[in-house]
Amino acid sequence: MNRKHIVVTTAVAALAFLSGGWLLQKSGGSNDDVYQEARLFDDVITHVADFYVDSIPEPKLYRMAIDGMLGQLRDPYTGFLDGSDLARLAEATSGNYGGIGAQIDKRDGAIVIVAPLPETPAEAAGITTGDRIVAVNDTSTARWTQEQCVSELRGPVGTTVHLTIDRPGVSTPIKIAIVRAEIHSRAVRLATMLDSTVGYVELYGFSQSTAAELQQAVDSLRGVGMHALILDLRYNPGGLLEEGTGVADLFLDPGQEIVSTRGRAPDANRVVVDHAPQRYPGMPLLVLVNGATASASEIVAGALQDHDRALILGTTSYGKGLVQSVYRLSNQPGDEVVLKLTTAKWYTPSGRSIQLPIHDRRAPDVVDDRDPDEEIPAADRDSAEAAQVYHTDDGRVVHGGGGITPDMIVLPDSALVAARDRLTHALDTNVVKFSDALAAFALDARAHHSFTSPRFQVTPAIRDQFLATLRRRGVTLDNATLAVTGPLIDEELGDQTARFVFGRAGELRRLSGGDDKVLATALHLADTAHSQHDLLTMAAPHDPSAQAARAGRP
Repeated sequence: MNRKHIVVTTAVAALAFLSGGWLLQKSGGSNDDVYQEARLFDDVITHVADFYVDSIPEPKLYRMAIDGMLGQLRDPYTGFLDGSDLARLAEATSGNYGGIGAQIDKRDGAIVIVAPLPETPAEAAGITTGDRIVAVNDTSTARWTQEQCVSELRGPVGTTVHLTIDRPGVSTPIKIAIVRAEIHSRAVRLATMLDSTVGYVELYGFSQSTAAELQQAVDSLRGVGMHALILDLRYNPGGLLEEGTGVADLFLDPGQEIVSTRGRAPDANRVVVDHAPQRYPGMPLLVLVNGATASASEIVAGALQDHDRALILGTTSYGKGLVQSVYRLSNQPGDEVVLKLTTAKWYTPSGRSIQLPIHDRRAPDVVDDRDPDEEIPAADRDSAEAAQVYHTDDGRVVHGGGGITPDMIVLPDSALVAARDRLTHALDTNVVKFSDALAAFALDARAHHSFTSPRFQVTPAIRDQFLATLRRRGVTLDNATLAVTGPLIDEELGDQTARFVFGRAGELRRLSGGDDKVLATALHLADTAHSQHDLLTMAAPHDPSAQAARAGRP
């Protein structure tokens, strides 16, 4: 049997359930002491199959029994995978699928291209940001959801899909035939320079080529003058263990521990250490995390923090410190099933467990509704683990008990948080109309070449123009609401327009100017520091134990 090591990760437990596992191995065995219970179980199955008021096939009863047993474990990361769930697991770990290679979204009632992926059929066909897909294979997309359109655009490699496109500024629909190819979802979503010396890489997921992609991106940025790197792991759900350790390996020295695991399963107790000389010695490194930074991303952040190799900024990470093993139980054609079972915990090099206790385990599809930019309250943590003191290589104090606590906690502005709550309440059921109006304004600005720089100022006239667009959709905000929410609306309007007009790199430059407080703080620190020691010294007044206490942590 092939063995593939996978760390399951996610910002929500439902995604973690689908995203993988690792330490593949065979398991089993019987015990004569349970013979009577096994016989009782078989008797129950037989009686239900023979006498229950509704006829239920016996194979289905056995599957229901399995689901019930796994459900009683109250572990959202354990479960049976087959069919579409297994296909999504394969896609998440390989990063490959058959399709055209484009990011899409539902905006203003239409399916809109956010961006074509580099070196894909969509890019080769001339698909561009802002294009509206109005028909797929001559079927209107008017009532489609985003998920339905994704399903229709994907398909076997080599097959053709026919698109009808409405492009801003073009009066007639554009017909395009695209041959599907194998698309690799790149883990490096964006790599760019924020200024003349500071580079930025957004990393999403850890699939089969993540470490190589990151190395290529960093090498490219260093080739154009990068002296400090901001690595953004926010919203990164994780993935393959080997790729997570490979990323850490780029920045650590040989012999330094990356992660260890402890459990009862065969091969569950192991220590992973760095083998290759670090590729970027002396380069200041800042890592951004939030409440949706999970599992393999937390392994990277924890290893770099424990070895004082990176300054961690943002809010405390998700807290996924468990290990799943994937057991292949059937290889029959068309009937492949696997059991994904929690078999171990993992620990950072200093010995921390960062597993956040799961309080609501009533179902295997528990959804975590925490705000990623808010700190985890003390009541949600493992208080015993959080009270334990651990030390980095240089003696800095760190804690476990639920996620990786940043060296510098950066919370959103309280005024903007209050404004967001006020705007959400005022919009009520019109939130979608508000989002659609933002997209419509941005697409119109793109069509009319209204702005020449992503850092354009949102003037009162621009805001009034947007509010007029909103009113045409039947949504009016009163003056009292606008007095509180005006700065937030300006920020949303500027960021969305920058993205549609100047692309993700343009939007990022706007965000780094202040709209993204974590990124702006990181850029300021990177521009100020000359070494990693400088960065950590700057963070010293922001000792995480003191910050945690202020955030309500024991």
